[in-house]
Amino acid sequence: MFKRVAIIISPNWHDYAEKYIDDCLEGIRAQDYPGEMKIFITDNETSEKSYNFLRAKMPEAEIWLNKNNDGFAKGCNDSMKKALALGFDYIFNLSIHSIMDPSCISSLVAVAESDPRIGALQALCLLYPEKDKILSLGNATHFLGFGYCVGYKEKRENAPAKICDIFYPSGGSFFLKREILEKVGMFNEEYWMYNEDQELGWRIWLAGFRCVLAPQAIMYSQYNFLRSIKKYYWMDRNRILAILECYQLLTLILIFPAFFLMELGLILFSIKNGSLIEKIKVWQYFLSAKNWRYIRKARSRNQGLRKVRDREIAKLITGKIWYQEIGDWKLRLVNPVFNTYWLLVRLVLP
Repeated sequence: MFKRVAIIISPNWHDYAEKYIDDCLEGIRAQDYPGEMKIFITDNETSEKSYNFLRAKMPEAEIWLNKNNDGFAKGCNDSMKKALALGFDYIFNLSIHSIMDPSCISSLVAVAESDPRIGALQALCLLYPEKDKILSLGNATHFLGFGYCVGYKEKRENAPAKICDIFYPSGGSFFLKREILEKVGMFNEEYWMYNEDQELGWRIWLAGFRCVLAPQAIMYSQYNFLRSIKKYYWMDRNRILAILECYQLLTLILIFPAFFLMELGLILFSIKNGSLIEKIKVWQYFLSAKNWRYIRKARSRNQGLRKVRDREIAKLITGKIWYQEIGDWKLRLVNPVFNTYWLLVRLVLP
């Protein structure tokens, strides 16, 4: 009996669907998977116009309407909750600006069913229209919480041929087993946008399951790095939240000197690029007692899932940062220093 797959298209907001949904739907409807598939989408900050557009484009879909823009994490969760309530076995969070090859879902299901320890998967994500270049081979996590795509803009031929472990799948290609979601939970809505995929992948590893790349499952994405880099507040705040919630206490103590030095560097960086106000807002968040109550609760939840100690998970965490668009001399200068620091920390982790 074939498993049922829910395809959660990332939330619509304003004109996102008008720009991207046609190509996305074409890929979904061309899938060769013989089991049941159903489309779910959340319409953030919905209007009569946006709802009518979505309904006309995908009459077969389940559409969740949010009066406000509730962010990426909650928007995906709203659709995932609906899919779980309807009994779907697999949940595939798919970016609205993605296009799947016809065998993508079949390949993902086959890999998911090959090993009970696999909790989450990512397809091989290629750029569009530059189909010969990689967008993501899975995402890496730096020990100070920075997340980035592995293999970005490398040649497609550099992609691995076999299944391999990754730290976390991209939120735009996050394929999950129902039982994993029921065990570890969905995206953390406090994150609103960015790093929610990192934190969920981290929870999956903490609970003793694997995140893997399924390289035979192919999809393409109309990705724009600059669209992401403008969201400095969310990216910086959320990477700090992730390490506070997921590391053991000893690990946090050991990385604090490096964290302090990085913060000094980021202050200088924010002054130079005009994002100092956003950096100040990040620290204002961590000066709130209310937010620390949330952090303690989230940390307790994550540590309660723990089946694997940081010493094992640290093998998947890197001491190097690499964003190709900003891969200038500064990263080349600091990467060897922080990489050496992280290697030393790993030696003393219990």
